[in-house]
Amino acid sequence: MKVIFAIVAIILLTVAIVWLIDKFVPRKAKPIITLVLWGIIIFLGYITYESIAGELRFEKIKDERYQVVVDRLIDIQKAQIAYKDVKGKYTDKYDSLIKFIETAKVPITERRDSTVLDVEKTKQFNGIEYFKTLIVVDTLDYYSVKDSLFRNVDHTKMMNVGVGKEGATFELKAGTLDDIPVFEASVDKAVVLHDQDPNLVANEKETFSVDGVNGPKIAVGSMNEVSSAGNWPKNFAKNQ
Repeated sequence: MKVIFAIVAIILLTVAIVWLIDKFVPRKAKPIITLVLWGIIIFLGYITYESIAGELRFEKIKDERYQVVVDRLIDIQKAQIAYKDVKGKYTDKYDSLIKFIETAKVPITERRDSTVLDVEKTKQFNGIEYFKTLIVVDTLDYYSVKDSLFRNVDHTKMMNVGVGKEGATFELKAGTLDDIPVFEASVDKAVVLHDQDPNLVANEKETFSVDGVNGPKIAVGSMNEVSSAGNWPKNFAKNQ
């Protein structure tokens, strides 16, 4: 935007100069000088237009690519959550995640309260019956991770960013934070937008807004807080 303001200011200054020339320069020299200055105005006007049009093209390309990236990160998110439900932790290896998707069956459970005799307390009080409530978890059925979550998705390619720099993959991390399992899958925005204007990419990496993907990368999960959410706004979460 600073460049655009500067160009507009130059154009206005040039127009002012043309007016001054028309007012004070000798008549014989006016046509040549005026023609040159109008040429400069037209050129700067073209640069201004291209600058604005370039930003609009960048926004369109960015949104299209971000949607592809978010869709794949959502697949990783679903796989990791299912993996943790069964294994009790997340994984930082795509091979383990893919194998899990192809073979795992996740239990469908139901929690219910059950009242039973508290034998120890009953003994302590000479046979006066005391009861306690237990939470019972019943396994009702099992579902296939592949059939339920990845029926129409090629899960074997979930690690591929899919747009931007050719062959790029998401960085996958997993571990614990205060003994609680955490994971993170991410890609730098510069990888997704590697063939775009470097200045626009640098500005995008500093984005901080309600309707933007904030920060230098697109990510799901976090190694710094207990969260499995993505850092994108709701308009990108079409498949979530």
